[in-house]
Amino acid sequence: MLDVPRELAQYVGRLLRAERRDRGTRKGSRALTCFYQAVFELRWFRENRDIAALARDHGISRATGYRCLDEVITALATQAPDLHEALQQSHNDDATHVILDGKLFASDRLGEQTISVKGRLIDAWYSGKAHEPGGNIQALCAPDGFPLWVAEVEPGSPHDLTAARAHVLAALYWAASQLNRPTLADGGHDGAGIGVFTLVKQSSHGRELDADTRTYNTLLRGLRCLGERGFALLADRWRALRHTTASPRKIGDIVKAALVLTHFEHGRLT
Repeated sequence: MLDVPRELAQYVGRLLRAERRDRGTRKGSRALTCFYQAVFELRWFRENRDIAALARDHGISRATGYRCLDEVITALATQAPDLHEALQQSHNDDATHVILDGKLFASDRLGEQTISVKGRLIDAWYSGKAHEPGGNIQALCAPDGFPLWVAEVEPGSPHDLTAARAHVLAALYWAASQLNRPTLADGGHDGAGIGVFTLVKQSSHGRELDADTRTYNTLLRGLRCLGERGFALLADRWRALRHTTASPRKIGDIVKAALVLTHFEHGRLT
């Protein structure tokens, strides 16, 4: 028994049917029907099982299993909302703010290297903060923590602020100025700029923060912590996100696909 709504498998099957129609795939030429290919993909997302074992369960080869999974991930990822759609939807919902958060999604090691800010050669996909390889994903959440949008993957070595600058900060400045929509973020985004609020840090001299600043920090912390729910909804529901054995460069599409599945289950897609 697969603990997802049948309607979700049918939704994914419709996406696959449309993609096959666009490609001109002949009827009956594929090893799995659209529906059972959707079931294959949902089993992988929910159970995070070995793809070769799943392929045997469905009576297909290992190579066909990988190809089927890639097709579904791509079809779902293209349905994910873009950044401005998410901000506009937040505005239409009269949300008081959005929450910016970043997470490292663990993966197998990749040999790609890069030059650090100190001029040293380092593993591009290894996070010194988390002490493991993975991909950095930035996300925007609603005030209640529901995930609205996720960015393309960045290697694990850059800081959250660096990843945010590459994908989201420019749009957040626009939202703050044009939609009057502030953003709350954690300490990893300190110094992000106008419209992005982070905690005020204690001075290096050890001087205690004044009462107003401590109150501001308490209120901000209480509102921003709900953003942790966004990644929790994705990773707890879709276990395949907990560790990726495929290329880390695929993490972005995998998380986007999981976002679309989550939106459907919560009635945001039909």
